[in-house]
Amino acid sequence: MRVLLVEDDASVAGAMESALRRRGYQVVRAGTVAEALAAPTVDLVLLDFGLPDGDGIDVCRELRRRNDHVAIIAVTARGEERDRVAGLRTGADDYVVKPFSMAELQARIDAVLRRVVRATPPPAVLEVGSIRLDLAAHQVTVDGAEIPLTRKEFELLSVLAREAGSVVSRDRLLMEVWRTTFAGGHTLEVHIGSLRQKLGVADLVQTVRGVGYRLRTED
Repeated sequence: MRVLLVEDDASVAGAMESALRRRGYQVVRAGTVAEALAAPTVDLVLLDFGLPDGDGIDVCRELRRRNDHVAIIAVTARGEERDRVAGLRTGADDYVVKPFSMAELQARIDAVLRRVVRATPPPAVLEVGSIRLDLAAHQVTVDGAEIPLTRKEFELLSVLAREAGSVVSRDRLLMEVWRTTFAGGHTLEVHIGSLRQKLGVADLVQTVRGVGYRLRTED
């Protein structure tokens, strides 16, 4: 999952970037309004309002205008009620006042991304090659034969099928299936292994090392 970190204090930005990368996020940094608005498309924006060349409120407004689905969390020293109200009305999904702990920030990231996931309804049926997923009936068939999957396996496959042919990051899979990006142990890997075995098609669910997984679309 790609995060745009908009923070002009280099020491604060460095510490936050290190903590986010340890949690598996890909981080794009910006220290000014101009850099924030020129940044590539991301999944989540952590936005400081006190920037040297303008107001983060304006950045928030513009980013929301460009993309109604991107998650935006204001992370700022402005703790007055009027500032929080302005940020939320401008388009921020949540508001964190400095100083804060990474545990609190992670919890707020998880909560915001859960809302974003729920706001994006999937199609009723997904078909990828010989695989057919009926999301309403919770049914999967391969070449017409029904494949019994657990709920988590079914959800994993549906996320991969919606993005068939493209790499889906480990964080996104965790968020959409387990509603967190910080699952312990090898939870995702174990479920992917079980899913591969049940589908019975070699190299159908491919590992992209260091990034995530991809559902192959060609025979």
